[in-house]
Amino acid sequence: MERTFSGIARLDEVMRRLRASDGCPWDREQTLKTLKPCLLEETYELLEAMDNGDPEHHREELGDVLLQVVFQCAIREEEGCFTFDEVAQVLADKLIRRHPHVFGEVRVDSSSQVLRNWEAIKLTEPDKPANRSALDGVPRSLPALLKAQRMQAKAARVGFDWANAAGAMTKVGEELAELQEAATSGDLRRVTEEMGDLLFSLVNTCRFLDVDAEQALEAANRKFERRFREVERRLRAQGRMLKDCTLEELDAVWEVVKEEETCNDPV
Repeated sequence: MERTFSGIARLDEVMRRLRASDGCPWDREQTLKTLKPCLLEETYELLEAMDNGDPEHHREELGDVLLQVVFQCAIREEEGCFTFDEVAQVLADKLIRRHPHVFGEVRVDSSSQVLRNWEAIKLTEPDKPANRSALDGVPRSLPALLKAQRMQAKAARVGFDWANAAGAMTKVGEELAELQEAATSGDLRRVTEEMGDLLFSLVNTCRFLDVDAEQALEAANRKFERRFREVERRLRAQGRMLKDCTLEELDAVWEVVKEEETCNDPV
């Protein structure tokens, strides 16, 4: 199609053409259910692009995620439910309603106050149930680590929180002691519960220290993978395999790799 429309209008028209009776067989076969894994995959690819620092790659992956939004809107429009434009209008209305300090007369002094106001406004919106919880809106299907971050942040916005990082870190110590006690009992159910409590407390401490728990753990994953692969490489260069080495030998190589990596880090 010629570039005679704005980008959004052109994209909408391209999707209509793809879903038409004489359009693309694959696109016409898709349903909300079949698009779920596509949306998940594209989201992870976007997250990767956000990390690699390449603006063109970032732009492309943003487009792929936007495609998933437009695709679902097209299906719902065919069902007579809503259009892409209506989705955008509802979003704009919500942003205006939840930013009275920008579009109204409310005054705020900090971003934390903005978040508290946001949660308070959500609880009073007429289309929400009377028994709405401050934790509503956290998807049940989120990975556990991310879900813990989101629930803790939402609870904090309504005042359910430690006064400072010291309280959160003290709780980590308490949970670690309870885990150690449970480990000596041999009760797997209790150990699992206490391990979950410890992880939850660690995530809470990350929040107080302005550390994203998911990113911190992923960074640790990458570091472990990088060092482990280097240990493997060095052993192969010596004609040895990991399974042929003692734990002490492996640990010695690991420490050398760790030390060299630390020395090579930019100051």
